[in-house]
Amino acid sequence: MSTTCGCEHCHSHGSSGLWMPTVSFVLLVIGLIGKYSGISWFAESWIEAIWFLVAFLPVGLPVMREAWEAALRKDFFSEFSLMAIASIGAFCIGEYPEAVAVMLFYTVGERLQLLAVNKASKNISDLLDVRPERTDVWRTGTYMNVSPKDVKVGERIEVKPGGRVPLDGVLLEAEAQFDTSALTGESMPRSICEGEEVLAGMIAQGQAVRIQVNRPYEQSALARILALVKDASERKAPAELFIRRFARIYTPIVILLSFLIVSVPALVGMVTPSFQYVFSDWLYRGLVFLVISCPCALVISVPLGYFGGIGAASRAGILFKGGNY
Repeated sequence: MSTTCGCEHCHSHGSSGLWMPTVSFVLLVIGLIGKYSGISWFAESWIEAIWFLVAFLPVGLPVMREAWEAALRKDFFSEFSLMAIASIGAFCIGEYPEAVAVMLFYTVGERLQLLAVNKASKNISDLLDVRPERTDVWRTGTYMNVSPKDVKVGERIEVKPGGRVPLDGVLLEAEAQFDTSALTGESMPRSICEGEEVLAGMIAQGQAVRIQVNRPYEQSALARILALVKDASERKAPAELFIRRFARIYTPIVILLSFLIVSVPALVGMVTPSFQYVFSDWLYRGLVFLVISCPCALVISVPLGYFGGIGAASRAGILFKGGNY
């Protein structure tokens, strides 16, 4: 489910494995132990900064790269830019563990999302990719067992009783019964007469049938359905399209409000001497607001909910052509 964000997500970094968040998590835990247990060598501020910077890099650099690439596409208000600003600000005010934690939690969430998408994709593939690997084609006076990909339009194939039709074609028998449930969901057998079309994915019942191929393997009905369902996530439901439009407005508003959280108290402090303005405290509050207001969860959950639903339905033998259906 590759999308680009405002907040639409680029998951190109999702395939890099678990070693990066694992390394960051271990370093973060050790750093927290060192920070709060009073270990002497960790008391030096520069050692603490370097330690958490090393912990930050495995999970922070991919997000920083995504923020940079989004900026090059003139998408300045993505969730990547929000997290980049928040983590840089956390380092500036000495809240190193928070900077690491923001990126670590996001990366773990990305891995969980990737696992969910891969599982749904596997369910879809397992359901649909049941095309026969071999078929009998009539050549030089006899039937030869070949791959359906090697069969040409106009050639004649034979499908044994109980066998699945590998290619679209025209029936050469007077009449035959076919199980069409893989294509239509209809449990009752369908009777097809000579000259009528037989589609890939149907199952011959009761007798061997001869079929004259009228479409190549890549254009068969089953191949088209397989491609259609695998690409189902590209056909967006109205709720998903609304969330995307909402995020493009919501994200810059969040950045503006976090800026106001830092700057407005400063202006109040200038006109009201009794008000004690501490920049680091208000910057921290602005960064907290920035992180917790990031629309990542909202923008991830809606499309992932649709895609997960398509995958779960496919596991039950139900096919959806897209979220809009």
